[in-house]
Amino acid sequence: MKTAKVAYKPIGLALGTLSGLAAGTLFKQAWKVLGHSGDAPNATDEERTWKEVLVAAALQGAIFAAVKAAVDRAGATATRRLTGTWPG
Repeated sequence: MKTAKVAYKPIGLALGTLSGLAAGTLFKQAWKVLGHSGDAPNATDEERTWKEVLVAAALQGAIFAAVKAAVDRAGATATRRLTGTWPG
């Protein structure tokens, strides 16, 4: 296994945690911007409609995927700058 890949593992784990926290914050803000005052609905929330539950889930998934990809890419790019090799 490449040295850069092994060295990147703990950094990748830390970045994954941070990206999850950032994505959660972004999702909450996006949900408010869409005009919803409370928390996003859970799939088992009886008081919410199918449409509201599915829109919330799709938005949350899109935000999490985009933030994770951006953070992973930035981490890999930084690793290449520091070590001279791509960690993937």
